[in-house]
Amino acid sequence: MKKLHLSIAAICIIHIGFAQQKDSVVPSQDSLKIHQIHHLQEVIVTDQKHSYQADNPSLSLRLLTPLQKIPQNIQVVTEDVLNDQQVTMMGNDVIRNVSGAVRLEHWSMYTRINMRATRASEFRNGMNITSTWGPLSLDMGLVDRIEFVKGPAGFLMSNGEPGAIMNVVTKKPTGIDQGELSLMFGSYSLYRFSIDKDGILDTNGKLLYRINLIGQTQNSFRPYEFNRRLSLHPVITYKINDKTDFTAEYTLQSVSMSNVGSPYAYSTRNYADVPKSFTTLEPGLDPARISEQNLFLYFHHHINNHWLLTVQTAYFNYMQRASDIWPSSLDSAGNMIRGVSNFDVLSEYAFGQIFLNGNLSTGRLTHHILTGLDLGNKQNWYDWNQYHELDTKDHPFNIYQPVYGSPSNGLPTFDRSKTIRQRAGNNTINQTYSALYVQDELGFAEDKIRLTLAGRYTKVQQSDYGTPYQADHFTPRVGLSVSLSNDASVYGLFDQSFLPQSGLLRGNKLPKPQTGNNLEFGIKKDFRNGLWNATVSVYRIQKNGLLVNDPDTTDNPNNRYSLQLGQAVAKGVELDIRGQIAKGLRAVINYAYTDASITKDINKNKVGQPLPGYAHHIINTWLTYQLQNGKWKGLGVSAGCSYQKDRIDWSGVFQAVVPYRPLPDYFRLDGGVFWQINQLKINLTVNNILNAYLYSGGAYANFYYWQAEAPRNYKLGISYNF
Repeated sequence: MKKLHLSIAAICIIHIGFAQQKDSVVPSQDSLKIHQIHHLQEVIVTDQKHSYQADNPSLSLRLLTPLQKIPQNIQVVTEDVLNDQQVTMMGNDVIRNVSGAVRLEHWSMYTRINMRATRASEFRNGMNITSTWGPLSLDMGLVDRIEFVKGPAGFLMSNGEPGAIMNVVTKKPTGIDQGELSLMFGSYSLYRFSIDKDGILDTNGKLLYRINLIGQTQNSFRPYEFNRRLSLHPVITYKINDKTDFTAEYTLQSVSMSNVGSPYAYSTRNYADVPKSFTTLEPGLDPARISEQNLFLYFHHHINNHWLLTVQTAYFNYMQRASDIWPSSLDSAGNMIRGVSNFDVLSEYAFGQIFLNGNLSTGRLTHHILTGLDLGNKQNWYDWNQYHELDTKDHPFNIYQPVYGSPSNGLPTFDRSKTIRQRAGNNTINQTYSALYVQDELGFAEDKIRLTLAGRYTKVQQSDYGTPYQADHFTPRVGLSVSLSNDASVYGLFDQSFLPQSGLLRGNKLPKPQTGNNLEFGIKKDFRNGLWNATVSVYRIQKNGLLVNDPDTTDNPNNRYSLQLGQAVAKGVELDIRGQIAKGLRAVINYAYTDASITKDINKNKVGQPLPGYAHHIINTWLTYQLQNGKWKGLGVSAGCSYQKDRIDWSGVFQAVVPYRPLPDYFRLDGGVFWQINQLKINLTVNNILNAYLYSGGAYANFYYWQAEAPRNYKLGISYNF
């Protein structure tokens, strides 16, 4: 087989019987397995580099239907997009490649993404790893693709927010002997080394491997901040026979970094009231140390030419020993007492999944069947019970004239002689769930019309900070997709989600789960034989059963009781364009309009109030042009921008006492140049070219808080494929 580079796409011409079918796929092991369920008599692979779009979901999404025919807005950020933009971590650099996504400020080791005015649940290889404070952001060097599933997705889960799901798919063996060695240098003493080796271990081609090793160190535009990271990711696949294979995947991420709360800035007056480089971080504080390990096991068996059985399991272990800095008090003159608490975490997750995909016919109807069982157990222990104030009232820290190196009350010393399980007390969040899903995609008129009928039954038991709760719920899914031609389709979807809630109603009754209903319509179109595509969708998500404070103060100490009468609605329009627009020109362009507000409230004083954490208008672009011929063949330029208008912060959540101040509009301009010849590529990317003061934030208590992005900065990458 012809040797291929890492960033490569393929056109597979697949003969099924006497019929010829053409599909564009990314040649990862997962995507090739999608087609193995059919009886393949011939597969021809041709070289088509730089794929900005994908035609099929990964196997971890469980759907074997091409993306154009799925009745839902699913956007895929490919490895080639991440590489061209030199993205190393989850964040704004990733989400600009999908419509309607915003990043909200959070502790620096996590990434909080909102879509459609709710938190996007984070999945890893089809496993729901979302937690209250995590998970640890994954190094993008380990990632094959990121699949953004808009709205609820019963085929993956139902017990979560209805806005979206991010499924991060890690790299797997491809069976191709190839590799990439890369170095990166950049602003704030960025040094990065990575190697990605993919190949075959035996002469029979049955034992495949892939290993990624990444080391990175970087300081910050804020003084005393640093981040050191090591990532190791070996994967082994054993092809037992032509029908059965087994894969084992291990990931280790080890991080040493400065205090996790150091990116926050504060003021009682307004946002951006101090320089971009401001920090409350005190040198001498012990670094945060984080270790995340996970193990995935996958088993695939083709029962026959029409049925595929998948069994997979995963175990996650997350250990964090850190501290968090936050104001104990702040006055109008900028005098602050900085409080530091320990922030230790132990998380252990275990998942098990078994699902069956198959095809059958009844008369003129075709059936694409999906059925499966999901099991999950998440255990989290937290210790933030120890606290120390760095400053005193007589000698406070002043945000306008900061002095570092000698806090008046000294540095903290935390007692960690006991295990975190012993120290946590009731600071635990635990959840166990089981779910059964059944779906039938019925094909009419030679599969030009597809009706999806599905349902998911989920049972959840959880305990939040010592308060137990359990719920079970059935969520239906109905979808219709109609092919207008070979390269265009329209769709409609109704899907539901539910979210267990912690709280207490009068009579010591527990609240019912919050439910989400999503109604969505869209059109999908491929252009230039599938080299680029466009998706337009409109949606309306209604969240029912939100908890609100019980206004009756009778026998209601400390507002203990809630009422379950709240409702909120999010609606919007989304446009995504991605792919090779013309020869040498690749593009990612998207736009989203979002409007989300409270529609029911017992007090009626919150009706019409916007939901926190979104922007009414978001526009993102990324264009790359590379010369295809002539003396300067291989030379290219890139440029992109991100614009957010009418941003809504978190203030509605915290109910701050300071006056409401809207976040300013956001505009960031990026660009670069690159040169690629044979196996060598040199890539220079400059972010925030205009050196703007960019941030997101909100109001809390008597002050505003925000996190600033880096000023103008660069990355210089050198990679060699072998």
